[in-house]
Amino acid sequence: MRSSRSSAGRASSGALRAVKSARDTTSIEPFDDVREQGMPEHADAVHRVNGANRANATGDTNNASRHDATHAPQHEPLSPDDPLAPLPFNPYKGNRGLTRAWHAMKNSLAGFRVAIREESAFRQELTLAAILIPCGIFVPVDPVSRVLLLGSVLLVLIVELLNSSVEAAIDRISLERHELSRRAKDLGSAAVMVALGMCVMTWVVIVGPLIVRWLRAWF
Repeated sequence: MRSSRSSAGRASSGALRAVKSARDTTSIEPFDDVREQGMPEHADAVHRVNGANRANATGDTNNASRHDATHAPQHEPLSPDDPLAPLPFNPYKGNRGLTRAWHAMKNSLAGFRVAIREESAFRQELTLAAILIPCGIFVPVDPVSRVLLLGSVLLVLIVELLNSSVEAAIDRISLERHELSRRAKDLGSAAVMVALGMCVMTWVVIVGPLIVRWLRAWF
């Protein structure tokens, strides 16, 4: 009886040791080995999650862009009065080279004819220029003074032409009395007056001493 019990106890103790050794061998493993075995699955899971997030983000961006494109405000066409509206087609702007110069010269001569025919102030100033320009050419002064004399006379004609063009543009818009129309025409007249004053000042400063010297020599 004792031999059988002892043999049974030894068998059971041997079984317990085998189970403990099996548990120890399965549970005690290097941490590096555990991480190497688990990393591929974890990496695949992270890759799947990141891919899903990117897909969702891309889908949201595409949906947002489609929403913006669908609900974007449609710009209305510019009206002719808008300063950013394209200018109407002008057939005279397409000329190049000698053709453009020829058309420009014809338009300039037409402008001179209109100013002489329609503007009495320009006719008066042109008569004054016909007298002063020869005097400025033959008066005995240095070249710089000669240029100033002739330039001051031509400046009066230039400003008068610009003033006449402003007045014509205002009359083209409307002939009714308006404060802004009156102001524009008054400003153009003031510019002509300044040019006339500059011309008179130039001739008095340069030619005045010569006239005084000639008068003293004669008398």
